[in-house]
Amino acid sequence: MKKELQLVLSPEEAYNELLFQKIAAEKSGFAGQKDLIIRATKRSIDARSRKVKINVTVEVYSGQVPEPLVNSGKYYPNVKHSDPLIIVGAGPAGLFAALRAIELGIKPIVLERGKDVRARRRDLAALNKEHIVNPDSNYCFGEGGAGTYSDGKLYTRSKKRGDLRRIMEILVAHGANEDILVDAHPHIGTNKLPQLITRLRESIIEAGGEVLFNTKVTELLLNKDTIEGVITSDGEKITGLGVILATGHSARDVFQLLTRQKVLIEAKPFALGVRIEHDQKLIDSIQYHCPSDRGPFLPASSYSLVQQTVLDGKQRGVFSFCMCPGGFIVPSASSPGEIVVNGMSPSRRDGKFANSGMVVAVELEDLPTYQKYGPLAALMFQQEVEKAAWVAGGETQVAPAQRMVDFVNNKQSKDLLPTSYQPGLKSVNMNDVLPDFIAKRLAMALPLLDKKMKGYYTNEAQIVGVESRTSSPVRIPRSKEGFEHPQISRLYPCGEGAGYAGGIVSAAMDGERCAEKLIEKYGKAGTRN
Repeated sequence: MKKELQLVLSPEEAYNELLFQKIAAEKSGFAGQKDLIIRATKRSIDARSRKVKINVTVEVYSGQVPEPLVNSGKYYPNVKHSDPLIIVGAGPAGLFAALRAIELGIKPIVLERGKDVRARRRDLAALNKEHIVNPDSNYCFGEGGAGTYSDGKLYTRSKKRGDLRRIMEILVAHGANEDILVDAHPHIGTNKLPQLITRLRESIIEAGGEVLFNTKVTELLLNKDTIEGVITSDGEKITGLGVILATGHSARDVFQLLTRQKVLIEAKPFALGVRIEHDQKLIDSIQYHCPSDRGPFLPASSYSLVQQTVLDGKQRGVFSFCMCPGGFIVPSASSPGEIVVNGMSPSRRDGKFANSGMVVAVELEDLPTYQKYGPLAALMFQQEVEKAAWVAGGETQVAPAQRMVDFVNNKQSKDLLPTSYQPGLKSVNMNDVLPDFIAKRLAMALPLLDKKMKGYYTNEAQIVGVESRTSSPVRIPRSKEGFEHPQISRLYPCGEGAGYAGGIVSAAMDGERCAEKLIEKYGKAGTRN
């Protein structure tokens, strides 16, 4: 017999497993019966009132064995001798495109400019400690893409783009905790993502696919209006049924390559701003209405904020981005001579600090002096801001920073707060670093956010610059239904770098859809030219 319950519990009742099992058994009417199976299927935190509650959907089974939440023994056919499909980029979009191609009987060849996830760690250590930026192996490039060293957030608004549950189940089958199937805002954590990414790669290789590291694409192999393959930096030509371009939002050389080969791309709005770092205890006290300590059962709290601003008659949103509870600010430059910051969190989110991007929406009309760059207009703007931050920080990976209230008052901070940012901070007036319209909108918004989160606006928080890789500043166009480039047949722009995703899950879903669309059109016998 099975019963489904909707429970409203205290944090201790929800997260103390023994207490949770006892309450669920009693509420189900099965208390005292042997061999009960009790499992949560949905869980969310409600912190709107002063007493935090946890909403839990529970299934209780008596005398019945339930179906597993996920089939961990997923089978992939061997495609070693099947027609090849080229996938450029081994981030979430590329890896999930490869797995879906295998399911459909096609052999993926994944080309990754960076290193495998283990070798990549040495370059990240050199970036943090010695300020050395390897342009092919950093927080943006390498196996797993930018998502490998991130908070590992798995929630998305792009649910119409694919099967969200399916993506989660594949992640669980490759080592993610089953909690990601239950929690309303699931995450994996940067400490666990590398092993999961390795297992995804192993599934691809075991099924006969290929994953080639240190393999940078430098030219598209075009035959009139059809792509036949790619040419790598060592001169190798790799051909296949088609090309899925899943290179991520920071692959500027790919956008320049497309421009050089006269492949249609477009400038795209994006967002740019700073990282804001608070003490995690302060954020907990605001969100959970507790004086200091959130206690042993509640997770580190997060926030999501947005404030509209009007400047010169133009309305633009200022909003939080990629909030990392209990996390770290990391150097995310992908080339020497630039400063870029991003955030990541371990799975336990138990760090001292909370950090989040706080960014301003940038429309193309905000960049009149960059229009001469055509489709690279927003990219060139982004790049110049990152260079300015590098100069302001002292031309290393030390990042420019300022206390929050000092920034709003246009006053350089006499000193800075402790930080999670390992390369270090330099006190500067960020109003001199950020473009004028970005700085003014941030200065308008930050005091107003205090009305939404009382205590958020404080000089016990600091802004760190610059957060500029929120999304791609370029869109590679494709047809709405078929996902194929409108000019070049067999070319399928994909994921964040093409402008069609924003995070691990949406990129993974987009990768699957691109593989399906390409194989549906070109993967059947007799369709190759």
